[in-house]
Amino acid sequence: MYNVIRDWYYRHFTDPQAVILMLGLTILFGIVILLGDILAPVLVAVVLAYLLDGLVTSMNRWGIPRTIAATLVLLVFVVFALGLLFGVVPLLSKQVTQLVRELPNMVTAGQDMLMTLPERYPTLFTVEQVDEVIASLRTEVGSIGQAIVSFSLSNVANILVLGIYAVLVPLIVFFALKDKYIILKWLGKFLPKSSELSLAVWLEVDGKIANYIRGKFIEILIVWGVTYLTFVLMGLNFAMLLSFLVGISVIIPFVGAVAVTVPVGIIAFFQWGITPQFWYLLLAYQVIQILDGNVLVPLLFSEVVNLHPLAIIVAVLFFGGLWGVWGVFFAIPLATLIQAVINAWPAAREPKLLHSEAAEL
Repeated sequence: MYNVIRDWYYRHFTDPQAVILMLGLTILFGIVILLGDILAPVLVAVVLAYLLDGLVTSMNRWGIPRTIAATLVLLVFVVFALGLLFGVVPLLSKQVTQLVRELPNMVTAGQDMLMTLPERYPTLFTVEQVDEVIASLRTEVGSIGQAIVSFSLSNVANILVLGIYAVLVPLIVFFALKDKYIILKWLGKFLPKSSELSLAVWLEVDGKIANYIRGKFIEILIVWGVTYLTFVLMGLNFAMLLSFLVGISVIIPFVGAVAVTVPVGIIAFFQWGITPQFWYLLLAYQVIQILDGNVLVPLLFSEVVNLHPLAIIVAVLFFGGLWGVWGVFFAIPLATLIQAVINAWPAAREPKLLHSEAAEL
Protein backbone atom coordinates (compact mmCIF):
# COMPACT_ATOMS: atom_id res chain seq x y z
CA MET A 1 0.00 0.00 0.00
CA TYR A 2 2.85 2.34 0.88
CA ASN A 3 4.50 1.71 -2.48
CA VAL A 4 1.25 2.46 -4.32
CA ILE A 5 0.83 5.80 -2.53
CA ARG A 6 4.50 6.65 -3.05
CA ASP A 7 4.35 5.85 -6.76
CA TRP A 8 1.18 7.89 -7.13
CA TYR A 9 2.80 10.85 -5.34
CA TYR A 10 5.96 10.75 -7.45
CA ARG A 11 3.93 10.39 -10.64
CA HIS A 12 1.74 13.42 -9.95
CA PHE A 13 3.55 15.82 -7.62
CA THR A 14 7.27 15.68 -8.35
CA ASP A 15 7.09 18.06 -11.30
CA PRO A 16 7.94 21.56 -9.91
CA GLN A 17 5.57 23.28 -12.34
CA ALA A 18 2.70 21.04 -11.25
CA VAL A 19 3.41 21.92 -7.62
CA ILE A 20 3.47 25.64 -8.49
CA LEU A 21 0.13 25.32 -10.30
CA MET A 22 -1.50 23.45 -7.41
CA LEU A 23 -0.13 25.92 -4.86
CA GLY A 24 -1.41 28.89 -6.85
CA LEU A 25 -4.89 27.37 -7.21
CA THR A 26 -4.99 26.55 -3.49
CA ILE A 27 -4.08 30.13 -2.54
CA LEU A 28 -6.63 31.56 -4.99
CA PHE A 29 -9.49 29.37 -3.77
CA GLY A 30 -8.50 29.99 -0.16
CA ILE A 31 -8.69 33.77 -0.65
CA VAL A 32 -12.11 33.50 -2.30
CA ILE A 33 -13.50 31.18 0.40
CA LEU A 34 -12.15 33.15 3.37
CA LEU A 35 -12.52 36.69 2.02
CA GLY A 36 -15.36 36.28 -0.49
CA ASP A 37 -17.78 38.54 1.38
CA ILE A 38 -15.20 41.28 1.85
CA LEU A 39 -14.05 41.10 -1.77
CA ALA A 40 -17.59 40.98 -3.21
CA PRO A 41 -17.25 44.40 -4.95
CA VAL A 42 -13.99 43.24 -6.49
CA LEU A 43 -15.60 40.01 -7.74
CA VAL A 44 -18.48 41.98 -9.29
CA ALA A 45 -15.99 44.35 -10.89
CA VAL A 46 -13.95 41.44 -12.30
CA VAL A 47 -17.07 39.96 -13.91
CA LEU A 48 -17.97 43.34 -15.47
CA ALA A 49 -14.37 43.87 -16.59
CA TYR A 50 -14.41 40.51 -18.37
CA LEU A 51 -17.73 41.49 -19.93
CA LEU A 52 -16.48 44.82 -21.27
CA ASP A 53 -12.84 44.02 -22.03
CA GLY A 54 -13.60 42.67 -25.51
CA LEU A 55 -15.01 46.03 -26.63
CA VAL A 56 -12.12 47.96 -25.07
CA THR A 57 -9.55 45.71 -26.74
CA SER A 58 -11.27 46.02 -30.11
CA MET A 59 -11.37 49.83 -29.85
CA ASN A 60 -7.72 49.81 -28.82
CA ARG A 61 -6.86 47.84 -31.97
CA TRP A 62 -8.69 50.46 -34.02
CA GLY A 63 -6.25 53.08 -32.74
CA ILE A 64 -8.26 54.47 -29.84
CA PRO A 65 -6.15 54.86 -26.67
CA ARG A 66 -7.05 52.32 -24.02
CA THR A 67 -7.93 54.99 -21.45
CA ILE A 68 -10.42 56.67 -23.79
CA ALA A 69 -11.83 53.30 -24.90
CA ALA A 70 -12.31 52.18 -21.28
CA THR A 71 -14.03 55.46 -20.43
CA LEU A 72 -16.43 55.31 -23.38
CA VAL A 73 -17.32 51.64 -22.89
CA LEU A 74 -17.89 52.11 -19.17
CA LEU A 75 -20.08 55.18 -19.74
CA VAL A 76 -22.24 53.30 -22.26
CA PHE A 77 -22.58 50.38 -19.86
CA VAL A 78 -23.50 52.68 -16.94
CA VAL A 79 -26.19 54.35 -19.07
CA PHE A 80 -27.50 50.91 -20.06
CA ALA A 81 -27.51 49.77 -16.41
CA LEU A 82 -29.32 52.93 -15.30
CA GLY A 83 -31.90 52.38 -18.05
CA LEU A 84 -32.56 48.88 -16.72
CA LEU A 85 -32.62 50.15 -13.14
CA PHE A 86 -35.14 52.93 -13.69
CA GLY A 87 -37.05 51.38 -16.59
CA VAL A 88 -37.35 47.70 -15.72
CA VAL A 89 -36.89 47.40 -11.95
CA PRO A 90 -40.00 49.51 -11.09
CA LEU A 91 -42.10 47.35 -13.43
CA LEU A 92 -40.69 44.19 -11.88
CA SER A 93 -41.42 45.51 -8.40
CA LYS A 94 -44.97 46.42 -9.42
CA GLN A 95 -45.64 42.97 -10.87
CA VAL A 96 -44.18 41.25 -7.80
CA THR A 97 -46.57 43.28 -5.63
CA GLN A 98 -49.49 42.38 -7.88
CA LEU A 99 -48.54 38.71 -7.79
CA VAL A 100 -48.40 38.72 -3.98
CA ARG A 101 -51.88 40.26 -3.91
CA GLU A 102 -53.16 37.63 -6.34
CA LEU A 103 -51.72 34.67 -4.44
CA PRO A 104 -54.67 34.34 -1.99
CA ASN A 105 -57.12 34.29 -4.92
CA MET A 106 -55.02 31.67 -6.68
CA VAL A 107 -54.87 29.57 -3.52
CA THR A 108 -58.65 29.84 -3.10
CA ALA A 109 -59.21 28.77 -6.71
CA GLY A 110 -56.77 25.91 -6.23
CA GLN A 111 -58.58 24.79 -3.09
CA ASP A 112 -61.91 24.74 -4.91
CA MET A 113 -60.39 22.59 -7.65
CA LEU A 114 -58.80 20.22 -5.12
CA MET A 115 -62.06 19.80 -3.22
CA THR A 116 -63.69 18.40 -6.36
CA LEU A 117 -61.09 15.64 -6.71
CA PRO A 118 -62.64 13.23 -4.12
CA GLU A 119 -65.97 13.52 -5.93
CA ARG A 120 -64.49 12.92 -9.37
CA TYR A 121 -61.93 10.28 -8.41
CA PRO A 122 -63.06 8.73 -5.08
CA THR A 123 -60.73 5.75 -5.51
CA LEU A 124 -57.64 7.92 -5.89
CA PHE A 125 -58.24 10.87 -3.53
CA THR A 126 -59.85 11.21 -0.11
CA VAL A 127 -61.08 14.30 1.70
CA GLU A 128 -58.34 13.90 4.34
CA GLN A 129 -55.61 13.87 1.67
CA VAL A 130 -57.03 16.99 0.04
CA ASP A 131 -57.22 18.76 3.42
CA GLU A 132 -53.55 17.95 4.06
CA VAL A 133 -52.54 19.33 0.66
CA ILE A 134 -54.56 22.52 1.25
CA ALA A 135 -52.97 23.00 4.68
CA SER A 136 -49.48 22.60 3.22
CA LEU A 137 -50.35 25.05 0.43
CA ARG A 138 -51.45 27.65 2.96
CA THR A 139 -48.22 27.16 4.89
CA GLU A 140 -46.11 27.52 1.75
CA VAL A 141 -47.95 30.66 0.63
CA GLY A 142 -47.46 32.19 4.08
CA SER A 143 -43.74 31.41 4.03
CA ILE A 144 -43.42 32.90 0.54
CA GLY A 145 -45.11 36.10 1.69
CA GLN A 146 -42.85 36.32 4.73
CA ALA A 147 -39.79 35.71 2.56
CA ILE A 148 -40.80 38.53 0.21
CA VAL A 149 -41.38 40.92 3.11
CA SER A 150 -38.09 40.02 4.79
CA PHE A 151 -36.28 40.33 1.47
CA SER A 152 -37.73 43.82 1.00
CA LEU A 153 -36.75 44.84 4.54
CA SER A 154 -33.23 43.51 4.06
CA ASN A 155 -32.96 45.49 0.84
CA VAL A 156 -33.95 48.65 2.70
CA ALA A 157 -31.29 47.91 5.31
CA ASN A 158 -28.67 47.37 2.59
CA ILE A 159 -29.28 50.60 0.67
CA LEU A 160 -26.05 52.02 2.11
CA VAL A 161 -24.12 48.95 0.97
CA LEU A 162 -25.63 49.21 -2.51
CA GLY A 163 -24.64 52.88 -2.60
CA ILE A 164 -21.05 51.98 -1.78
CA TYR A 165 -21.11 49.29 -4.50
CA ALA A 166 -22.47 51.83 -6.99
CA VAL A 167 -19.37 53.98 -6.42
CA LEU A 168 -16.65 51.38 -5.90
CA VAL A 169 -17.54 48.88 -8.63
CA PRO A 170 -17.41 51.33 -11.59
CA LEU A 171 -14.08 52.70 -10.31
CA ILE A 172 -12.59 49.21 -10.02
CA VAL A 173 -13.94 48.28 -13.47
CA PHE A 174 -12.45 51.42 -15.01
CA PHE A 175 -8.97 50.84 -13.62
CA ALA A 176 -9.15 47.12 -14.43
CA LEU A 177 -9.96 47.95 -18.07
CA LYS A 178 -7.54 50.88 -18.33
CA ASP A 179 -4.54 49.24 -16.64
CA LYS A 180 -5.22 45.60 -17.53
CA TYR A 181 -1.72 44.81 -18.79
CA ILE A 182 -0.04 46.77 -15.99
CA ILE A 183 -2.02 44.78 -13.40
CA LEU A 184 -1.22 41.46 -15.10
CA LYS A 185 2.47 42.37 -15.28
CA TRP A 186 2.44 43.26 -11.58
CA LEU A 187 0.76 39.97 -10.68
CA GLY A 188 3.31 38.12 -12.80
CA LYS A 189 6.09 39.29 -10.46
CA PHE A 190 4.72 36.97 -7.78
CA LEU A 191 5.01 33.90 -10.00
CA PRO A 192 8.14 31.74 -9.92
CA LYS A 193 10.38 31.82 -12.96
CA SER A 194 9.47 28.24 -13.97
CA SER A 195 5.72 28.63 -14.28
CA GLU A 196 5.05 27.79 -17.93
CA LEU A 197 2.39 25.24 -16.96
CA SER A 198 0.49 27.79 -14.86
CA LEU A 199 0.69 30.37 -17.64
CA ALA A 200 -0.59 27.85 -20.19
CA VAL A 201 -3.59 27.00 -18.01
CA TRP A 202 -4.23 30.70 -17.35
CA LEU A 203 -4.18 31.65 -21.03
CA GLU A 204 -6.61 28.85 -21.91
CA VAL A 205 -9.03 29.54 -19.07
CA ASP A 206 -8.78 33.36 -19.30
CA GLY A 207 -10.08 33.42 -22.85
CA LYS A 208 -12.83 30.94 -22.12
CA ILE A 209 -14.03 32.80 -19.02
CA ALA A 210 -14.16 36.08 -20.94
CA ASN A 211 -16.13 34.51 -23.79
CA TYR A 212 -18.41 32.71 -21.33
CA ILE A 213 -19.32 35.85 -19.38
CA ARG A 214 -19.97 37.88 -22.54
CA GLY A 215 -21.93 35.04 -24.11
CA LYS A 216 -24.00 34.43 -20.98
CA PHE A 217 -24.86 38.15 -20.73
CA ILE A 218 -25.97 38.20 -24.37
CA GLU A 219 -27.96 34.98 -23.89
CA ILE A 220 -29.80 36.42 -20.87
CA LEU A 221 -30.78 39.57 -22.77
CA ILE A 222 -31.93 37.70 -25.89
CA VAL A 223 -33.93 35.05 -24.02
CA TRP A 224 -35.43 37.70 -21.73
CA GLY A 225 -36.42 39.97 -24.63
CA VAL A 226 -37.85 37.24 -26.85
CA THR A 227 -39.78 35.69 -23.97
CA TYR A 228 -41.17 39.08 -22.91
CA LEU A 229 -42.41 39.86 -26.43
CA THR A 230 -43.98 36.40 -26.69
CA PHE A 231 -45.77 36.68 -23.34
CA VAL A 232 -47.00 40.21 -24.10
CA LEU A 233 -48.31 39.24 -27.54
CA MET A 234 -50.13 36.27 -26.03
CA GLY A 235 -51.58 38.40 -23.22
CA LEU A 236 -50.00 36.56 -20.29
CA ASN A 237 -50.19 38.31 -16.92
CA PHE A 238 -46.93 39.30 -15.19
CA ALA A 239 -45.10 39.11 -18.52
CA MET A 240 -42.10 41.17 -17.39
CA LEU A 241 -41.62 39.24 -14.16
CA LEU A 242 -41.95 35.81 -15.75
CA SER A 243 -39.75 36.69 -18.74
CA PHE A 244 -37.11 38.04 -16.34
CA LEU A 245 -37.15 34.73 -14.49
CA VAL A 246 -36.81 32.87 -17.78
CA GLY A 247 -33.84 35.05 -18.78
CA ILE A 248 -32.09 34.59 -15.43
CA SER A 249 -32.76 30.85 -15.53
CA VAL A 250 -30.20 30.37 -18.31
CA ILE A 251 -27.49 30.90 -15.68
CA ILE A 252 -28.31 27.43 -14.34
CA PRO A 253 -27.92 24.96 -17.23
CA PHE A 254 -30.70 22.40 -17.69
CA VAL A 255 -32.19 22.88 -14.21
CA GLY A 256 -33.09 26.56 -14.60
CA ALA A 257 -35.40 26.07 -17.58
CA VAL A 258 -37.28 23.24 -15.85
CA ALA A 259 -37.66 25.23 -12.61
CA VAL A 260 -39.05 28.35 -14.34
CA THR A 261 -41.57 26.27 -16.28
CA VAL A 262 -43.52 25.76 -13.03
CA PRO A 263 -44.43 29.44 -12.34
CA VAL A 264 -45.07 30.07 -16.04
CA GLY A 265 -47.44 27.12 -16.20
CA ILE A 266 -49.18 28.05 -12.92
CA ILE A 267 -49.81 31.67 -13.96
CA ALA A 268 -51.07 30.57 -17.38
CA PHE A 269 -53.32 27.92 -15.82
CA PHE A 270 -54.99 30.32 -13.37
CA GLN A 271 -55.40 32.91 -16.10
CA TRP A 272 -56.86 30.71 -18.84
CA GLY A 273 -57.46 27.26 -17.36
CA ILE A 274 -56.99 24.18 -19.55
CA THR A 275 -57.81 25.96 -22.79
CA PRO A 276 -56.13 26.16 -26.22
CA GLN A 277 -54.54 29.47 -25.14
CA PHE A 278 -52.85 27.66 -22.24
CA TRP A 279 -51.36 25.02 -24.53
CA TYR A 280 -50.31 27.62 -27.13
CA LEU A 281 -48.37 29.48 -24.45
CA LEU A 282 -46.61 26.34 -23.22
CA LEU A 283 -45.79 25.45 -26.83
CA ALA A 284 -44.34 28.90 -27.50
CA TYR A 285 -42.32 28.71 -24.28
CA GLN A 286 -41.01 25.29 -25.26
CA VAL A 287 -40.00 26.57 -28.71
CA ILE A 288 -38.01 29.37 -27.03
CA GLN A 289 -36.22 26.84 -24.83
CA ILE A 290 -35.45 24.59 -27.80
CA LEU A 291 -34.06 27.48 -29.85
CA ASP A 292 -31.99 28.64 -26.89
CA GLY A 293 -30.49 25.21 -26.24
CA ASN A 294 -29.97 24.14 -29.85
CA VAL A 295 -29.23 27.39 -31.69
CA LEU A 296 -28.27 30.22 -29.36
CA VAL A 297 -26.08 28.29 -26.90
CA PRO A 298 -24.00 26.49 -29.58
CA LEU A 299 -23.61 29.81 -31.42
CA LEU A 300 -22.41 31.72 -28.34
CA PHE A 301 -20.46 29.00 -26.52
CA SER A 302 -19.15 26.72 -29.28
CA GLU A 303 -15.54 27.44 -28.28
CA VAL A 304 -16.15 27.80 -24.55
CA VAL A 305 -18.10 24.85 -23.21
CA ASN A 306 -16.67 21.46 -24.09
CA LEU A 307 -18.00 19.63 -21.07
CA HIS A 308 -20.25 16.64 -20.63
CA PRO A 309 -23.77 17.59 -19.38
CA LEU A 310 -23.23 15.44 -16.27
CA ALA A 311 -20.05 17.36 -15.47
CA ILE A 312 -21.95 20.65 -15.83
CA ILE A 313 -24.73 19.51 -13.48
CA VAL A 314 -22.23 18.28 -10.88
CA ALA A 315 -20.30 21.57 -11.14
CA VAL A 316 -23.49 23.60 -10.64
CA LEU A 317 -24.46 21.56 -7.57
CA PHE A 318 -20.98 21.62 -6.05
CA PHE A 319 -19.97 25.24 -6.63
CA GLY A 320 -23.53 26.47 -6.05
CA GLY A 321 -23.54 24.78 -2.65
CA LEU A 322 -20.09 26.21 -1.93
CA TRP A 323 -20.56 29.84 -3.07
CA GLY A 324 -24.27 30.29 -3.69
CA VAL A 325 -25.23 32.46 -6.65
CA TRP A 326 -21.62 33.19 -7.52
CA GLY A 327 -20.86 29.47 -7.57
CA VAL A 328 -23.79 28.79 -9.90
CA PHE A 329 -22.74 31.58 -12.26
CA PHE A 330 -19.10 30.48 -12.38
CA ALA A 331 -19.81 26.73 -12.29
CA ILE A 332 -19.01 26.19 -15.97
CA PRO A 333 -15.84 28.39 -16.00
CA LEU A 334 -14.62 26.66 -12.84
CA ALA A 335 -15.34 23.25 -14.36
CA THR A 336 -13.46 24.40 -17.45
CA LEU A 337 -10.55 25.40 -15.21
CA ILE A 338 -10.50 21.95 -13.64
CA GLN A 339 -10.61 20.37 -17.09
CA ALA A 340 -7.72 22.56 -18.27
CA VAL A 341 -5.67 21.63 -15.21
CA ILE A 342 -6.31 17.92 -15.75
CA ASN A 343 -5.38 18.16 -19.43
CA ALA A 344 -2.23 20.14 -18.70
CA TRP A 345 -1.11 18.10 -15.69
CA PRO A 346 2.19 16.33 -16.47
CA ALA A 347 0.91 12.94 -15.31
CA ALA A 348 -1.98 13.17 -17.77
CA ARG A 349 0.48 12.59 -20.58
CA GLU A 350 2.25 9.67 -18.89
CA PRO A 351 -0.09 6.82 -19.96
CA LYS A 352 0.38 7.73 -23.62
CA LEU A 353 4.16 7.79 -23.12
CA LEU A 354 4.15 4.43 -21.38
CA HIS A 355 1.94 2.99 -24.11
CA SER A 356 4.28 4.14 -26.87
CA GLU A 357 7.32 2.80 -24.98
CA ALA A 358 5.59 -0.55 -24.50
CA ALA A 359 4.83 -0.69 -28.22
CA GLU A 360 8.48 -0.14 -29.03
CA LEU A 361 9.46 -2.97 -26.71
